[in-house]
Amino acid sequence: MEARFFMGLPAAGRTILGREAQAMFFDELPAIVSRSLFFQSLKAEAVREHVEAVEDQESIRDQLQDSKLVAFVGNSSILPRRSGVDDRPLTGEGQVVVPFQSPEEMEVELDTPNRGRVKGMGIPRGVTLIVGGGFHGKSTLLHALERGVYSHIPGDGREQVVTLPGTVKIRAEDGRSVERVDISPFISNLPYRRDTTSFSTENASGSTSQVANIMEALEMGAELFLMDEDTCATNLMIRDKRMQELVAKEKEPITPYIDKVKQLHRELGVSTILVMGGAGDYFDVADTVIMLDAYRPHEVTRQVEEIMARHRSNREPEGGTQFGTVRARAPLGASFNPARGKREVKIDAKGVRTILFGALSIDLSDVEQLIDMSQTRAIGDMLHHLSQHYFTSGVSLKEAISRMMDDIDEKGLDILSPLKRGDYARPRIFEVAAAINRMRSLKVAE
Repeated sequence: MEARFFMGLPAAGRTILGREAQAMFFDELPAIVSRSLFFQSLKAEAVREHVEAVEDQESIRDQLQDSKLVAFVGNSSILPRRSGVDDRPLTGEGQVVVPFQSPEEMEVELDTPNRGRVKGMGIPRGVTLIVGGGFHGKSTLLHALERGVYSHIPGDGREQVVTLPGTVKIRAEDGRSVERVDISPFISNLPYRRDTTSFSTENASGSTSQVANIMEALEMGAELFLMDEDTCATNLMIRDKRMQELVAKEKEPITPYIDKVKQLHRELGVSTILVMGGAGDYFDVADTVIMLDAYRPHEVTRQVEEIMARHRSNREPEGGTQFGTVRARAPLGASFNPARGKREVKIDAKGVRTILFGALSIDLSDVEQLIDMSQTRAIGDMLHHLSQHYFTSGVSLKEAISRMMDDIDEKGLDILSPLKRGDYARPRIFEVAAAINRMRSLKVAE
């Protein structure tokens, strides 16, 4: 184990203050090291609890595939957070905190190396709807699942909320750029015969941006999509019977997600968990329906089937017989220019959501599973490293990033910089690709 950190030396103007610096190096630093990096200075039980919590979460994640599950939410988990800027668990001070309890019909048991058998809600493969009234906990559950790709520290409340490694949150993202993405499974027959098998735009609409996000995630090997109707493009999600009668299919370029979601699972093995509060037509394609009532989940799939028998949607499926093609793209190395003015390489992270790459600003505001500035900083240097070593002629985006990740497995994050950096955290392949796809300088080989 290696610890790295930075020290900002005390100074007056451009002059280092010697006595204060001496105190930092020879008094403060040794004290910090002895209190934090020696086992005898730590609480042994807290260290053990931390290690065991991570081991158990990794064990649950490994079992999901064999159990035909896409996610697991342990009983007694605390899902709500204190606020939008405080990721600690919600406390009971003036707030109602309801520990999670699985519906009996969905309760499963999984083995863990430290806690033994744990019980919780297992969400199966396929199409799962999360429904319920406003403010009853639907988005809170989805947000917990979104973070389930990472292992949580003890005390977080979500130590037993685990999702597949290939889980990707999908949303609309008005105004983002799109470069040569095949969006034809969802959008075709544009006016003036505009091609959608290699679609580019500098200013994507809500529906177009969401389709691009879906297809780019599929290109990277996504296994599970998470969607919340609040952040999705309505015209991509649903076209009801009345709208179908008014606007004929031959006049509507968009094929709604409702008509593709089953094909995604059947043909590509990609499941969907969707928060839906306003479009009952999705009952027709759901395999499992979970209703949140006062923060408590209930399995209501049979109830939904009875409702469907009484109230037919009568809408016409518009998705065709197959999902369509997921095309690999090969970025051109010339797209990646980190130079800025006289500086050959200028790369920096501005918070979690922005990368300054040369003269380019990469906006990651809607990449919701990017959670730490150290990941953002690593991605910035990854873009330069990819262009220098992996984006050779004809190499696809996924292949290039995968090769880099394999090298990081072997040699560590040090390959990204000639300096010994202590401020990197490893991102997933999906967030690296998301940054590349949002570069307005990106060019892809024809």
